[in-house]
Amino acid sequence: MRERTEMTLVAPVLVTVEAVDAALHTVVDPELDEPITDLGFVRSRVVDGRDVEVHLRLPTSFCAPNFAYLMAADAQDALLQLPGVGRVVVCLDDHHDSDKINEGLAAQAGYTGTFGHEAESGLDHLRRTFQRKAHTAALERACSELLRSGAVTVDRLHELTLGDIPAGRSKHALLRRRADIGLGVGPHEKAFVDDEGRPIPQEQVPVRLRFARTVRISIDGNAHFCRGLLTTRYPGSESDQRPRSTD
Repeated sequence: MRERTEMTLVAPVLVTVEAVDAALHTVVDPELDEPITDLGFVRSRVVDGRDVEVHLRLPTSFCAPNFAYLMAADAQDALLQLPGVGRVVVCLDDHHDSDKINEGLAAQAGYTGTFGHEAESGLDHLRRTFQRKAHTAALERACSELLRSGAVTVDRLHELTLGDIPAGRSKHALLRRRADIGLGVGPHEKAFVDDEGRPIPQEQVPVRLRFARTVRISIDGNAHFCRGLLTTRYPGSESDQRPRSTD
């Protein structure tokens, strides 16, 4: 008599709305350095078992196509990494290149494959440029916080290490953005450095700090402006927006 073997059926992993939201929260507008979820750029998301469909919106119909594609593709990539996910559809609504971008996303054609001769190159250089700006702004926020607290003076900023920065959202944001551009995040690493990790000499610190402040103000101002444009274009979208957090 042959022994009976019992088969254990494993239920498929279902994707949750919470998991979708968490994945989308990792997608950052490259120019504004904020999650698309906080900016209100997620118009809708529908989860059907293992399948996910997300619609994105932008403040204007003429937002730069490379920025628009980068955000939409990052959203698609983030969702495809969800455990157990099945079909993923990401659509950009109401943009002058919506049809082209959505077709490219569906075919996973990449930026150059989507835009062909219109694309001068891939998006790596663009992403790198804005990651560096984000690092500059995060450094300014962390340093200004220390200066306001009286924990350090401008003439000592060149000595500052990452270990000297108190734990908190500003430090977490700075460490993440350093990691994004390949800089060390250990406690003994110099904090006030350029985008290549080179320490800023003491005599150059005031000028570099002023420059960093203009970068940070520009990013914050653009984000505020885009929130207003989005609310004008999509009344009620302000309820989907959240003010900038340090990270």
